[in-house]
Amino acid sequence: MKQIKVLAQYYVDLLVKLGLVKFSLLLALALVALAVVVQIGVTLVLQGEVLDIDIVRSVFFGLLITPWAVYFLSVVVDQLEESRQRLSKLVTKLEEMRSRDMQLNKQLHENINQLNQEIEEREKAEEARREAMQDLENEVYQRENAQLELAEQSALLKSFLDASPDLIYYRNEKGQFSGCNRAMEELTNRTEKQLVGLTPRDVYSEEIASKIAETDQQVFHNNVSLTYEQWLEYPDGRKAIFELRKVPFYSRDGRRLGLMGFGRDITERKQYQDAQEKASRDKTAFISTISHELRTPLNGIVGLSRMLLETKLDKEQSDYMRTIYVSAITLGNIFNDIIDMDKSDRRRLELMPKPLDFHDFVSEMENISGLMASQKGLRFDLERLTELPESIEVDGTRLRQVLWNLISNATKFTKDGGVVMSVSSEVDDGQAHITFEVEDSGIGIPATELDKIFAMYYQVKDEDDNLHAVGTGIGLSVSRQLVQMMGGDITVSSEVGEGSTFTVTITAPLVERVEEEEALPAVPQVSLNIFMVEDIELNITVAKALLESLGHEVTVAMRGDEALELFDPEAYDLVLLDIQLPDMTGFDVAAKLREQFDYLPALVALTANVIKDKSEYLAKGMDDAISKPLSVKAITEVIQRLVLTCPLDEEEGEELVVEKENPQGVSDEMINTLLDLEMLSSYVEIVGTKPVYDSIAMFEAKMPEYIAILDSNMTAKDQDGIKFEAHKIKGAAGSIGLKHIQQVAQKAQSPELPAWWENINDWVDEIKEGYHNDLKVLKDWLAQQEKA
Repeated sequence: MKQIKVLAQYYVDLLVKLGLVKFSLLLALALVALAVVVQIGVTLVLQGEVLDIDIVRSVFFGLLITPWAVYFLSVVVDQLEESRQRLSKLVTKLEEMRSRDMQLNKQLHENINQLNQEIEEREKAEEARREAMQDLENEVYQRENAQLELAEQSALLKSFLDASPDLIYYRNEKGQFSGCNRAMEELTNRTEKQLVGLTPRDVYSEEIASKIAETDQQVFHNNVSLTYEQWLEYPDGRKAIFELRKVPFYSRDGRRLGLMGFGRDITERKQYQDAQEKASRDKTAFISTISHELRTPLNGIVGLSRMLLETKLDKEQSDYMRTIYVSAITLGNIFNDIIDMDKSDRRRLELMPKPLDFHDFVSEMENISGLMASQKGLRFDLERLTELPESIEVDGTRLRQVLWNLISNATKFTKDGGVVMSVSSEVDDGQAHITFEVEDSGIGIPATELDKIFAMYYQVKDEDDNLHAVGTGIGLSVSRQLVQMMGGDITVSSEVGEGSTFTVTITAPLVERVEEEEALPAVPQVSLNIFMVEDIELNITVAKALLESLGHEVTVAMRGDEALELFDPEAYDLVLLDIQLPDMTGFDVAAKLREQFDYLPALVALTANVIKDKSEYLAKGMDDAISKPLSVKAITEVIQRLVLTCPLDEEEGEELVVEKENPQGVSDEMINTLLDLEMLSSYVEIVGTKPVYDSIAMFEAKMPEYIAILDSNMTAKDQDGIKFEAHKIKGAAGSIGLKHIQQVAQKAQSPELPAWWENINDWVDEIKEGYHNDLKVLKDWLAQQEKA
């Protein structure tokens, strides 16, 4: 079959190749030849021989059938060719279809693979979905449990917050409340739901809300926590002061959500602090009263005994009088310890170093200590171990106080033997390193007590808890503080029954030799009429004795009202005013005298306190101030400076010539202290006095307001408020030349100054009490300028 197909294909190809004519001729020849061959073959088989006729017949037969065969074959071939062509086209189409089918089949396989993948992925996704659903169910279950736990914790936290007595609240960035605890609900008289969405201005008064809004802005602007105190009012009108703390709070992504506030009621603490401050003020007032009440008779004893020692006495009387004198000095030292204890508590111990003749100082200590020791029958020796510097700069009063305290203790607790004080010095680079050793043969101090004896109020006890010594327990503590302020220290070594040795070391700069004070010019032996206001009879006795011994006449008033009634400015040359009187102060008397009279003699304050700065006395209307008991030197200096302004007129013999310093009885020194004369003089010279008077009127109108605000800030202890108001007062005072008030206000506006809080009350009081007097001095000065 395959060969037939090959022959047929060959036949067709030959027909196509030769063409129809050539192929027909060739086919005819082939058919004729085939006919001849068949005829010959059949004839031979049948007859055994081949005749020519047989060949002719064969040729004829071949020629006869050739056209039909050719036609038939041509038709067949054409049909076959056409069929072939159709078949070829069909095959081509089949190939194309097969190719498309293969592509489709490939795509189908790909689609099937993709579908299988999708099915697989969907199966995985379904599995993941089932797992996710399971996880979600677990998460929902856990969330439900967490929500239950959170609700329980929230309820517990809410209960805890509501149980807290402190205010707890939080506000958003707009200042609206977002939540609070029960304490806040009670304060605002609103529930938490009512409070949410409200601002402080919807809840509090305008004054309180403004402060709250201001502090909120500080927290938001600076992004830091803030703590301050503020008074808040309950619905029933009860007020309480709270310590409020505000802190910003944030979300997990660091976004600030608002602020949280906490408030603790500190009213009781404030009341306790106020009570403590009042107790401190009362203690200070008590010490001040004691200072006057004790120093007055004590100064009288010292003054009278000193005066009596200068008179003719027999030996026994002289010994008794020395005992009185030394006892009074010792009592004064004990009292100084008490005063210093109060100052130490308020951190106001201070030194006033100045040049000191060290040789004279040591000799003085030797004399007074020998006198103290002799009263108990003890021996006192002073040993100068090295060459001592001639002059040093130190607070001689404080150093004397320290050494007297140690020597007094040594003599007090020594029954037999004596006390030895040794002094040595080393000089290095202009500094003297001085060592004092006070050694006694007394009862000694147990070793367990040595580290405690410098504590305030501590008293040495023995092993049986019995006091070794009776005393205040103050002196050593204050003494050590003073010595440490001098750049040194106090140490002690002791053995019970063998005595003690206290070692004091100080460092002081060397100074030029202290020249002896020039003798005062001879005071004319004239009799002054002196008006003295003093309420203590002992002081009167001492002062009159001294003044009359100098040839003066003394008139005494014992009360302020009595002084105002008796005083005649034309009858007296000098007025001595005690500061503390039964009915008023010496400052009050001075103020009333200046209001009452145009011309006054010099007004001199008498005080039992140690005077370190006279500016306070000058600012309150005095021309000078001296300490009691009076000394010849002090009263002579005052008379020469304030009363005697020129030598005696030769024609008037011994008659005194007195010239007042100014028409108003106010000294130039005082005016220079209180007023800025340089500024005022130039200002008045340019614009005259009227603008100054206008400024004074404005100052007088504004000062009550300034002081009221300053007092409120003092009550609230608002440092910034105090500083701000003091700054305004300083500027206002400076604008009209009140130099003294300006200087005090400068201190009040400077919190960086040492012990500012300890001194601020004094400075504020000085401003409040002093500016009226300073204004009067200013007005008097302006009046003089107008006359000039």
